Order: sequence, then structure tokens, then C-alpha cells
Amino acid sequence: MTDAQETAADSSLRTTGGAPPDDVEPAPIPLLEPREGVPPVITDEDALAEMIAAFAAGSGPVAVDAERASGYRYGQRAYLVQLRRAGAGTALIDPVACPDLSGLGEAISGAEWVLHAATQDLPCLREIGMVPTRLFDTELAGRLAGFPRVGLGAMVEGVLGFVLEKGHSAVDWSTRPLPDPWLRYAALDVELLVDLRDALEKELDRQGKLDWARQEFDAIASAPPPEPRKDPWRRTSGMHKVRRRRQLGVVRELWETRDRIAQRRDVSPGKVLSDAAIVEAALGLPVNVHALAALPGFGHRMGRRQLEQWQAAVERAKALPDGALPQPGQQVAGPPPPRAWADKDPAAAARLSAARAGVSALAERLNMPQENLITPDTVRRVCWEPPGVADAGTVAAALAGYGARAWQVEQVTPVLVEALSAQDS
Repeated sequence: MTDAQETAADSSLRTTGGAPPDDVEPAPIPLLEPREGVPPVITDEDALAEMIAAFAAGSGPVAVDAERASGYRYGQRAYLVQLRRAGAGTALIDPVACPDLSGLGEAISGAEWVLHAATQDLPCLREIGMVPTRLFDTELAGRLAGFPRVGLGAMVEGVLGFVLEKGHSAVDWSTRPLPDPWLRYAALDVELLVDLRDALEKELDRQGKLDWARQEFDAIASAPPPEPRKDPWRRTSGMHKVRRRRQLGVVRELWETRDRIAQRRDVSPGKVLSDAAIVEAALGLPVNVHALAALPGFGHRMGRRQLEQWQAAVERAKALPDGALPQPGQQVAGPPPPRAWADKDPAAAARLSAARAGVSALAERLNMPQENLITPDTVRRVCWEPPGVADAGTVAAALAGYGARAWQVEQVTPVLVEALSAQDS
């Protein structure tokens, strides 16, 4: 058991401790309980102002979490925001009733924010005015420290010895009013985040990885919002079955029609029409509503008016001139898919094979996932277009140019130099 697993950061918390003797029945792991109960949800400006003042006067890091309604509503907006800070306790905020939380963001801007899987929550927090300047990601910390399971529940249980309630992670958080059991679940998500952060910081320091983690956290906090995805319709599940340009046009037209409807109704696009149905219509190219209704996904539960709107989208795609149809395959900057390397450039394929083997072995020695050591895309780019002379300086510069952090450059450069040099010799 690691030092982190032997330590609870708060003296009021009991942990599971060491393993019991063989002849002693192990004590059950305690179910986590809110230390101050579940607070009422903040839904008005007066309560929000009072809460902001309390959190501004608090001390230490701020645990932050957000609940979305993925699979139920359009987009990824936040429907509940949870925070906890020493001296202020736990707060639950309804961002539908209080859509501008920039005042809260400014009040705690000088503190370190503790999130679990930060990149999932930061976009929806940014929409309501909450942007951290410093953060600690407990999921990423767990990955770097080599934990085999990095979900919040698994981490809290394995490191701090408490069981989080399960069962409400995938509910419709846009529901109003939110049921009390859901609010309890949400409050517990931030109950021990700071305690977990403290334990993981100690473990990362013990492993000599704390500076690496800080570089990763700084990169997340300073990253600009992602660019809108080009041709998002190409991500329709099952697209690999669609080959012809006319069929691709049908997928695009149905996808865009579905997206407009979903946005107008504020529901998940999958609840309007499934990806599988879109692909079936593209492959079948139905000639009329009757033929469309016979396809999977357009069954008897769909009304005539709905069928007509989908058939109209199919007809619009059919009527497009050839020049307006999408090209097969998405134009992607960078190297081709690795499966094509052997034919296009056998030397590059050999470089990539050697580099992958070296990175895999290094990740195993460092006890972390390969993708956290260095992104596969970065390795592919360096191997596809290696420096003219592959030495420590040129390879390090190439890695940094693709966005690798300093610790990654230091660790991976020798591996890639060896892989590139061996194939060029």
C-alpha cells in the first residue's frame, strides 16, 4: 500500500487502514456521508452573493464539479454546479436560475481549483463564466501515478477508504426540482476532492512525478477553447458503411436537419433520430415515405409528418449537383492512417513500429498509460516526417513544436532518437 493510501488528509475521516489478519473478517468500507448535510440549491442572486462572499473568505483549494444532461438535452451545458472549500462548506448552484457565475469565478480565481477529469467540465463551466487560472485534476493525477482505475469512486475508495454512492451519474440533471437523492450524490462528489488531491500530491511527489503533473495541469488551465469541429456529421456512428458520395450527401443532410430540430427542441440529437437510422437511409436511398418507413429506425412509432420531413431531407441530398456532394474521407492534416504506412512509406512504418515499442516500454517503466506519456499523434508525426538529422536537439524541438510538455520531451526524446537512428542506419 502506498503512502497516499495510508493517509487520510482530514482527521475527521476514517480510512480502511492496512489489511486485516487472515483470521479476521475485514471491516466494511464506510459509505461516505456529507459532513454538514446537503445544502439547499442556490437559485437566486441574493443567495448567490452570500455564497460568493463565503467562498472568497474561505481558505485553500476549491473543489469544483458540474453535472450535465448528456443524452437528454442538446449541447453540454451545466445544470448543477457543486463547490466545496475549507471555511465555506459545500454549495450547490442551479446555473439555469443563475446563468452568470463570473462573479464567483473571479472571487475564487486566486485559488487552485480541484476537478476530476477537468477537460470534461471546463467547457460548460466556461460558458457560465468560471475559468480557473490554476487547477489540480485528480483523474489525471491518478493516471500519472499509475492507478489502474481512475474513476472518482474508485479513487476515493482506493486512496481514502470511503465508498461514494452510485446510481445517479447518468440521470437527467435538467430535471426540476432535482430530487433529494440526486442532490446528495452531487454534494458527495466534492466532499473529498481536496482530501484526494492532497493524498495524490503526496504520492506523485514520492514517485518523482509532481512537477510532471503540475506541467500537465498548467497546460489544461492555459489551453484555449477548442476550435469547432469541421464536418461534425462525419462522426455519425456507422459511417464506415457509407461509400458513395450521394449517400454521404444524405448523411450530411439528415444529420444537419436532425441537429436543427434537436437544438430547437433542446433535446439530445439521438432522441430525435438515431445515427443508425441516418446510415440506413443513406444506404437505402428510399424513393418515398413508404420506402423510408420500411427502414430500421423509421418504424411504426414515427408519425407521417416526421417521416415526410426526413424524406424531404433525403430528396434534397438526391437533388444536389455532383459538385456539391461531399468527398469520401475527411481531409485531415498530418500523416495518413498508420495502416497505410507500409504501402506509402515502408521506412516510416519501420520507424513508427520501433518508436511505439520504445514508448510502450518506457511507459511501463514509468507506470503510466502511454497516451499520458506522449500522445500517439505526436509520435506518428515525428516518425512520418523526422528531422533531417535525428539527434537529441532536433527531436526535442520537434516534440515541443507539437505541444509536448517539457517533462515529456525529456523522457521521450532518447527513445525516439534511438528508434529513428536505428531505422536510418
